[in-house]
Amino acid sequence: MFTRLIATAFAAVLALPVLASDLKEFTDEERAQFRAEVRSYLMENPEVIMEAVALLQNREAEAQAQADLNLVGDNADAIFNDGFSWVGGNPEGDITLVEFLDYRCGYCKRAHNEVAKLLETDGNIRLIVKELPILGEQSVIASRFAIATKQLAGDDSYKAMHDALMELKGEVSLPALRRLATTFGLDVDAIEARMDSDEVTMEIAKTRALAQVLDISGTPTFVMQDELLRGYLPYDQMQALVAEKRG
Repeated sequence: MFTRLIATAFAAVLALPVLASDLKEFTDEERAQFRAEVRSYLMENPEVIMEAVALLQNREAEAQAQADLNLVGDNADAIFNDGFSWVGGNPEGDITLVEFLDYRCGYCKRAHNEVAKLLETDGNIRLIVKELPILGEQSVIASRFAIATKQLAGDDSYKAMHDALMELKGEVSLPALRRLATTFGLDVDAIEARMDSDEVTMEIAKTRALAQVLDISGTPTFVMQDELLRGYLPYDQMQALVAEKRG
């Protein structure tokens, strides 16, 4: 990565429009002399290379941030109002936080506690959970069971199951999920029968399609208002971002 950035920075220096135009008018000897002088200058002032790399990195970061802003804006309805994703926190909150998660993701489990702390300390956050099982069959089973619980037993039961799945240690299996559901007094047989329904499959398919459009390849991934945030975020960072969004 570092070598590529340096090479790109050199190319940017040597490919400036004016220089490129002038170099065409050089003889082979003049062109070689010019390049030798550039090399000599860079060898004597290597900090210029780092400055060029830093500038390139900043420009790439700015371009990525703008691209993400555009993605969120273009897909706002699917992100914030899909009609099926669970909504928690304060539904009328002034800040909306969307989380794409996988129950088998270690960083999602860590983020779960951070998000819970944010909702507890700030009563004006609207949370939307997007089920994105990407880490194998156990992830799919867990998401299907959670979604089936929501569809049959409602939001409160989904929240209980969601929290339990985030705290679950070890392997995800149907017997383990049935035991969890039983502790909440749920109709386990009905939930299991619902898991492979078209309705559950549709929710997962739509969320996966949205994730692909947003170029999401890992979990957790967050959307806060207009900003796409890729990866785990600690509580302090989320809190600072909320304050920034509120201005």
